[in-house]
Amino acid sequence: MKRRSFLPGYLVALCVALTACVSTETTTAPDDQYGHRYEGVAPDGRETVLVTDADTTEEYLTAPAVIDSVNVRPAREVALPGADVAVEVLIKGALPDGCSELNEATQSRRGHLIDVELTVRRPRGAICIEVLRPFRFYLPLEGTFAPGSYSLKINGASHPFRIREAETGT
Repeated sequence: MKRRSFLPGYLVALCVALTACVSTETTTAPDDQYGHRYEGVAPDGRETVLVTDADTTEEYLTAPAVIDSVNVRPAREVALPGADVAVEVLIKGALPDGCSELNEATQSRRGHLIDVELTVRRPRGAICIEVLRPFRFYLPLEGTFAPGSYSLKINGASHPFRIREAETGT
């Protein structure tokens, strides 16, 4: 009776399995890349909001957004050696009344320092119901981030974060 070697079949299966683990960020859904996102109102009562274009026929008052918390969410918890990662920021705050909405989020980056200004707008002269409207806002940071320590400032408040590099076995 002839003995068969299982080694070639094992190697093919291993190669297929390893190929399936390779990620292409361009086709990865944000939920899979950064963790779960909520559309609409989340279980914590915060509505997911977007920055929308202002009505060009209206005059607005603008102010910095009131922010409660910031959660920096790298696309991967640990960067592969030599690979940079995309980063998203989950910002939770509150709109001050029934008329206010997110106005814009501007970003600038100098090396490991990222500055973000998040503002709200309200129609000038509008009579608005006074009610705090908790929100969540997902902000993708521009560019990619190599392993290292970073300082993210949002409306002047500092939120340091770190991108860890995967350890390589030697």
